[in-house]
Amino acid sequence: MRKIWIVLAAMVAAVAVAVPAGAAVREAVPAQSKGPLKVGTNLPAPGFWTGNTPSDIKGGFEYDLAKAIATKLGYSGIEVVNVSFDALVAGKAQGFDLAFSQVTITQDRAKVVDFSTPYFDSDQGVMVRKGTTVASNAAAKKLQWGVQTGTTAQSYLKETLKPKKKPRVYQETSQAFAALQAKQVDAVMLDTAIVLQQAAASKGKFEVVGQYLTGEKYGAVLPKGSPILKDVNQAITDLKNDGTVGRLAEQNLGGDPAKIPVLGS
Repeated sequence: MRKIWIVLAAMVAAVAVAVPAGAAVREAVPAQSKGPLKVGTNLPAPGFWTGNTPSDIKGGFEYDLAKAIATKLGYSGIEVVNVSFDALVAGKAQGFDLAFSQVTITQDRAKVVDFSTPYFDSDQGVMVRKGTTVASNAAAKKLQWGVQTGTTAQSYLKETLKPKKKPRVYQETSQAFAALQAKQVDAVMLDTAIVLQQAAASKGKFEVVGQYLTGEKYGAVLPKGSPILKDVNQAITDLKNDGTVGRLAEQNLGGDPAKIPVLGS
């Protein structure tokens, strides 16, 4: 029996010498060993997240991007977590590893959350009921605006455009869109990519008639001090460089923001 164990030990040692240590480790750890990546977002978000609840999401630009990042980082998939937008940008939302929710990177927000490298450029679009025209700042100032709370659009209306009527503020984008349809507001200001998608889904009821160029960029939101920030940044950079981000945007969003007329600042 002792001779047999000696022979087996020699065989194991020979195999260990023949296989590089790094290769042995790669074989021992499954490629998908981390479980799902928990991804926060504020639903609904047509075009970016196709579905109204985490359980019925079927696709969308940010959903597909999150899946691609999860694959690159070795996760088994993603688990969607619905969060409040204003809690998210205030650094108070919890229960996720990172969040994609069309969040513009700002210095104030970066004080309470970590942002990834930018993955999308967006300015502020003006969506109205079909047939409404907004040809100038003077016309825009006369409108009753609707806007989502906690957004850079809300700040732009207050600090830059300064309309004569106090904008009506809504917790969710869907509430602002419903108010526009019900004629409670004349126009909704949100990121151009968001309102383009909503106009495309409205079956002709809404249209995007202009945009204000603000130079905004979206970043993924991570809890302050997140240990995966560096890896997420590298994954986003790789997916931008290989054309994946551009392809996902073309597949999921409702038009080209570059074709929307620019209004005066």
